[in-house]
Amino acid sequence: MSAAVDYLLHLADNALVLGQRNAEWCGHGPILEEDIAQSNVSLDLIGQARLLYQLAATLKGGAVTEDQLAYFRDTHEFRNYTLLELPHHGPLSGYASSSLDYGTTIVRNFLYSALMALLWEALEKSANADLAAIAAKSLKEVRYHLRHSRDWLVRLGDGTDESHARSQASLDHLFPYTQEFWAHSPAEAAAVEAGIGVDLNTLKADWDAIVDAALAEATLQRPTAGGYVSEGKKGIHSEHLGFLLAEMQSLARAHPNGVW
Repeated sequence: MSAAVDYLLHLADNALVLGQRNAEWCGHGPILEEDIAQSNVSLDLIGQARLLYQLAATLKGGAVTEDQLAYFRDTHEFRNYTLLELPHHGPLSGYASSSLDYGTTIVRNFLYSALMALLWEALEKSANADLAAIAAKSLKEVRYHLRHSRDWLVRLGDGTDESHARSQASLDHLFPYTQEFWAHSPAEAAAVEAGIGVDLNTLKADWDAIVDAALAEATLQRPTAGGYVSEGKKGIHSEHLGFLLAEMQSLARAHPNGVW
């Protein structure tokens, strides 16, 4: 039971945090179609998070609800990848302001969607029937996310000199954070042992192939892995998550008993 809940929270936190990040493009997209597209991607991710939080709340029992899991846990309790909480620009501190960079958004969505397209497909065989059903639904959505982000990655990378340079800079900045995908975590290990989760290292070769093929078409150079490996899925986050959660959770915490 504990293994399932911890694993579900990891998956849900990933979807919620990236959904919240991508929602920052609402009303600010580079073109109207992309404004709508990113809003739809955000809705898909938040919808996935809801299903996962609902299942986790059911397994936890008691009076726990999906809203409590999303809005009333603190930063150190979240288990999302650090990659997903980073702002839409370069390596700035959490309180620094900068223009949103669409290349950064596209690179991140591509790297994460390439992973989740493989993971959701594998989780269709989860021993937890409810998680398997969520995986089947989410797989349809994430395949669109992957296609959308890949198309834009190629368009920007193989576009103008400026779009190429900015895409490469975004890739150089974000790619090291993908090392966390393959790092060990107790929650994932317990879920794998219970037959609920998937060992991500079994997906790495396929992820590498998807990434390398897209980067080659986009004329972008894959950065060399190395250096510090982020540990967001263990609850050790960057300063950016606290700012994101403060905005996302403020209304619920100001009116904790409020209902629509």
